Amino acid sequence: MKTAVFLDRDGVINEVLTKRVKFVNKPQQLFFLPGVPQAIKKLNEFFDYVFVVTNQGGVGLGFMKEEQLKNIHVHMAKELKKHGAIIDEVVYCAHKPKAGCACRKPNSKLIVDLAEKYNVDLAKSYMVGDTDTDIIAGKRAGTKGVFLGKHDALADAVFPDLLRAVDWIIEDAHGPYRNQV
Repeated sequence: MKTAVFLDRDGVINEVLTKRVKFVNKPQQLFFLPGVPQAIKKLNEFFDYVFVVTNQGGVGLGFMKEEQLKNIHVHMAKELKKHGAIIDEVVYCAHKPKAGCACRKPNSKLIVDLAEKYNVDLAKSYMVGDTDTDIIAGKRAGTKGVFLGKHDALADAVFPDLLRAVDWIIEDAHGPYRNQV
């Protein structure tokens, strides 16, 4: 079986609710958080897959069309690839926040579906997010949870950003690795 890191998008990969951007509704509104391309590239070296799992209720609420969302994700993957960072697949819930669907985090359907599709061992995989719904979704699926922020009681680890979380994730999954890099 394979291993994976599942990343939330907004607040983990890209800026939201900043002076530059409130919501990402167009490719040119997507700004990577510091160190994200390097962090994903490093994860690529140690995990079989890196996925993005994101709630995008703006589609269901009518703030953007699904085609626009797909264009944002294509742009994100292309920009990351320029830095040698690979996203294997992006999945999203486009339903309204209170639609009651199975795919919206904190539900785990998106993670479980990816795991089945790619033969991923969820017990040896990680969900990284900046909200408790991300951590809950990962836990429900069977992954370890890494919270980016100040505190989350359910998380296995807490870091201020993805770049600082990467070493812990790799070491937790693979043991000491410093001589391999």
